[in-house]
Amino acid sequence: MEGNSTNLDAAIESLLNVEKQMRLAGDVAGTRKAAIDIVELCYKAGAWKTLNDQIVVLSKRRGQLKQAITAMVQKAMEYIDLTPDMDTRIELIKTLSSVSAGKIYVEIERARLIKRLAKIKEEQGQIDEAADLMQEVAVETFGSMAKTEKIAFILEQVRLCLDRQDYVRAQILSRKISPRVFDADPSKEKKKPKEGDNIVQEAPAEIPSLLELKRIYYELMIRYYLHNNDYLEICRCYKSIYEIPSIKEDPSKWIPVLRKICWYLVLAPHDPMQSSLLNATLEDKNLSEIPNFRLLLKQLVTMEVIQWTSLWEFFKDEYANEKNFLGGALGDKAAEDLKLRIIEHNILVVSKYYSRITLKRLADLLCLSLQEAEKHLSDMVNSKSLIAKIDRPMGVVCFRTAQDSNGILNSWAANLEKLLDLVEKSCHQIHKETMIHKAVLCLAFYGQILQSQDVKLFSAQASPVCFGNSCVNDLKYCSADALVLNMI
Repeated sequence: MEGNSTNLDAAIESLLNVEKQMRLAGDVAGTRKAAIDIVELCYKAGAWKTLNDQIVVLSKRRGQLKQAITAMVQKAMEYIDLTPDMDTRIELIKTLSSVSAGKIYVEIERARLIKRLAKIKEEQGQIDEAADLMQEVAVETFGSMAKTEKIAFILEQVRLCLDRQDYVRAQILSRKISPRVFDADPSKEKKKPKEGDNIVQEAPAEIPSLLELKRIYYELMIRYYLHNNDYLEICRCYKSIYEIPSIKEDPSKWIPVLRKICWYLVLAPHDPMQSSLLNATLEDKNLSEIPNFRLLLKQLVTMEVIQWTSLWEFFKDEYANEKNFLGGALGDKAAEDLKLRIIEHNILVVSKYYSRITLKRLADLLCLSLQEAEKHLSDMVNSKSLIAKIDRPMGVVCFRTAQDSNGILNSWAANLEKLLDLVEKSCHQIHKETMIHKAVLCLAFYGQILQSQDVKLFSAQASPVCFGNSCVNDLKYCSADALVLNMI
């Protein structure tokens, strides 16, 4: 064993001398080959501690060529999975990471090393250490790293932050990824690099495709928004997952996603974005595959009061079955929020049909007590979802908005304009009916004249006959008005 160690040291010393000569001569290929040979020699001898020492020595040599360091680090990375035990593997990764720190030409290798070390720490249950390691690297500044690899690295940072429940940092990291990047067409992005541009490296084989990364991104964002119970954003995330072609082509995948979209649409507070998504979802043809959820959404867009007890009895089983689908159960908090949304919907319906209503009648319509009805109404007014005033001594709720003098005048002018339009249309209709009635009388009178034997207005030669200022050659060409006026 001692003889093998002596032979190894002698061989390394010889290669170091060769490396020095090549380095001083500026021979890039020779220096790189000498460095790789030293690494291979240590690996074949199983001298892992010597390998770590030689990597540090070679990287610190005066005027060391960056091509040699890059080749040495890349070669040593191939041996990480071949280490005999975990401690040796961690030590080798740490050595390579320290050597590549601060060197821009091996920044990608260092990022990959940190990612592997963080994975090992996570497997050992050290989530906090793994998250701290990953946050040391800012891959968004790496010009030569493939886009998919950058996204995958940032998503791993977000996931570890969510695992350690660091939601603030998770949000900050997630903003480094623009959702528009997932809609880009990869085939159109491949263009010949210009002179001076960084050559983008190909992503490793284990990096998922862009569409798969899109699914992972939105699943992580769902985890973040669930922490804040932001139902509308959760719905939008599921909507984005639903639009992925691989999801939309398989009914077994899109049905659970569409169910979640419907539930979170119902749970989201009423606002223009929620209303827009609700109507867009109702137009989806796939919703016919889950008719119960179509009925649920239809009830929300219909301006009618919904009875909470009957609705919950109908959808209670569907709600409980969500634990068997994508995303898991909705939880007890969501059930309480569902009841709250139905109450808010009912209050909005009442405000559409009533300008004033007694608080007792409102409570009866909502199936709530007076105190509960007043509380929910006040909450909606505070959140600016509704404009209302409560006269507590009189027990009356007024849904009309208070107008200033300009608003009152504008409203009066608009009402007056509508009134004049109605009067004008009514006069036109009366005049029209009068003319029609007069024409009927004229036609009847004209028929009596033709049948009369006593009235002789015309000669056999059909001489002109004058009625006032009108002269005609024949009675059939005489206007009915002229005939009536002259006969009278």
